[in-house]
Amino acid sequence: MILEFLKLKQKAPQNFSLLGTDMHSHLLPGIDDGAPDMETSLQLIRGMKNLGFRKLITTPHIINGLHSNTPAGILTKLQEVKEALAEAKIDIVLEAAAEYMVDDYFEQLLDENEALLSFGNNNILIETSTVSAPENLESVIFKLMTKGYKPILAHPERYLYLSPFPDQVNNLKMRGCEFQLNLLSLTGYYGQNVKDFALWLLKNKLIDYLGSDVHHENHINRIQTFLEKGIFAPLLKQSNFQNSIL
Repeated sequence: MILEFLKLKQKAPQNFSLLGTDMHSHLLPGIDDGAPDMETSLQLIRGMKNLGFRKLITTPHIINGLHSNTPAGILTKLQEVKEALAEAKIDIVLEAAAEYMVDDYFEQLLDENEALLSFGNNNILIETSTVSAPENLESVIFKLMTKGYKPILAHPERYLYLSPFPDQVNNLKMRGCEFQLNLLSLTGYYGQNVKDFALWLLKNKLIDYLGSDVHHENHINRIQTFLEKGIFAPLLKQSNFQNSIL
């Protein structure tokens, strides 16, 4: 399935400056499956700046037992990177939030009124298993909403439990959950089925944010390659994405 707006012949934007802000990445060193060290962090941030982003909201994983990060630990690491950016004279705005796995531990954080690492206007980036929805997904979304947070589901196009069932997609949207699509999905990086579902979500105007989900240099190189091919050109001319207000 190919959308008409991705078939239009027009001059490709040279970068993502119209989008402005990337709100999903893994750039802080040594705390998840993203950048392993400070040198790599700076390299990735340079790459993101070269793509045209003026602001980065990086989002380390918080997954109990795997990436057991805390807001305090993430913000400490953020400050270290900001100091390294200043020393390296890399001029870009860098902030940090988190990508929370929806599981029993996350719901426990909500029940205990633990402070969550949000961005923008109390936005919270959440993810789930790609195979099956957690039983507490709707409960977590409801609790986030009642506590004043705005849940954003990371890369819904990658979830097998959503792609055959448009009603489930609409149900999450009706409950107040916003959607963030990975730029890499449009390149076929995660497979044709994910790309097809990503295009369906875009066609039906169900995507609120675009994100890179950059973990390593290969991700940046692939995005750059497809940017030059013009695959993102019509997409970046749309005005419905909320990245620019972050």
